[in-house]
Amino acid sequence: MRATTKLRQLIAGNHTVMAGGAHDAMSAQIAEQIGFKLCVVTGAGTSVSRGYPDVGLLTGEEMVANARYIAEAVEIPVIVDADNGYGNAINVRRTVRAFEQAGVAGIHIEDQTWPKRCGHMFGKTLISTEEMCAKLRAAQEAKRDPDFVVIARCDAMLVNGLDDVLERCEAYLGAGADMLFAEMREDMDETRAFAERFRDRIPLHYNHSPSPMVPKLHVSEVEAMGFKTCCFYAQPIMAAAKAIREVMTEIYETGNAKTVQDRLVPLDDLWEIGGIAEVRELEKRYGS
Repeated sequence: MRATTKLRQLIAGNHTVMAGGAHDAMSAQIAEQIGFKLCVVTGAGTSVSRGYPDVGLLTGEEMVANARYIAEAVEIPVIVDADNGYGNAINVRRTVRAFEQAGVAGIHIEDQTWPKRCGHMFGKTLISTEEMCAKLRAAQEAKRDPDFVVIARCDAMLVNGLDDVLERCEAYLGAGADMLFAEMREDMDETRAFAERFRDRIPLHYNHSPSPMVPKLHVSEVEAMGFKTCCFYAQPIMAAAKAIREVMTEIYETGNAKTVQDRLVPLDDLWEIGGIAEVRELEKRYGS
């Protein structure tokens, strides 16, 4: 079954789908091995793992290349942050086809100007509703696989507030978005108002952000509001950064790695994340 069809089936189900975040193929493989049925690729994590903050410094081609590695590494469907589509509606057509060819099941495109900022940074600026709608129409017309999922992401909450989010998302729904994703802030009444407005009309995508400006909810609370996905984008790379800093600091200060050994994944387990057992079987089959 195509990854796009798997994703369509997941969001058509009766329960909220938990999605594990990834910034590279290894983190995606770990999410799949844990049991997540959906992987979401963080734009912020992809940027940080390449040495840049999430302020629009990575190109579309770099994001596509990373997505290709991830999609090839797992069997579960993958949704990727495609920033603002890397240009105007014409650019969005190429963006959609590039991500389709990379093997991902869907992307989200946001209504920010370029260069964009992380959804939980202040200082964002927005394109017009009309321009975003043109991008969404272009995305739908460009895709070759009808099951490929185009998610409209609205970043207006921190810029203009709830009323603009609702007005924009009505337009994005009309322009053909397959799902709606609005970046939220700490006011739960705003989140509930968004969900109540759209929950029975289109699948809703929830970013369970570790940002201090977003409430920390149990997935059951997200499901009760009517969201179809609950996505843990940034937690893996933030956990990795904390662990790397602590381990490397201790090694630097002590001059050896003896005291951190119990905090390391065994080497054989590290190979197994990447599927060493399958490679060994292929070696036997092909006599390599």
